Amino acid sequence: MQLEAVRARLTCYAAADATEARYVARMIELVSARADAPFERGHFSPGHFTASAFVLSPDRRDLILIHHAKLGIWVQPGGHVEAADDDLLSAAKREVAEEVGLSELDSLVQSDALFDVDIHTIPARNAEPAHEHFDVRFAFVARTRNFTLSDEVRDARWVPLAEVDALGTDESVRRAVNKLRRSPG
Repeated sequence: MQLEAVRARLTCYAAADATEARYVARMIELVSARADAPFERGHFSPGHFTASAFVLSPDRRDLILIHHAKLGIWVQPGGHVEAADDDLLSAAKREVAEEVGLSELDSLVQSDALFDVDIHTIPARNAEPAHEHFDVRFAFVARTRNFTLSDEVRDARWVPLAEVDALGTDESVRRAVNKLRRSPG
């Protein structure tokens, strides 16, 4: 992973509000201070980068969500950055393909730009201490509604954008979904 490319992607991102601006500043600080460590899954202090994707159905009315086995909530597909990933965008696309089998995706925003950023706490589990996920998020439109459920998730489904809030998601998902509701198309 090229640190300068990650820093440039974050620097170019237009934060939607003060909260996102704080997240971006912390992400740039982590990239600047930690060499390659911020992408390693075992980097717990304060945490590490993850990549995820908000994927709309072809008609842009529904969002695919997964029931996260460890956290027990409905979230967008995503996960840890791996050494084989060329960049954060490829990490997000790989996670979507692994978790729900969707590989034909068109970018919702220009030039595969970041759609959203979030930093959230992951509780301690087994040998892993509590830590933060510095999540960079992309937005796509799937070319098909046909998905396959992987072993990594308990359940997955297309959820109408108007019904996401009632499904049992967290605030970071609801915040990004509000952006989707406002996006043209």
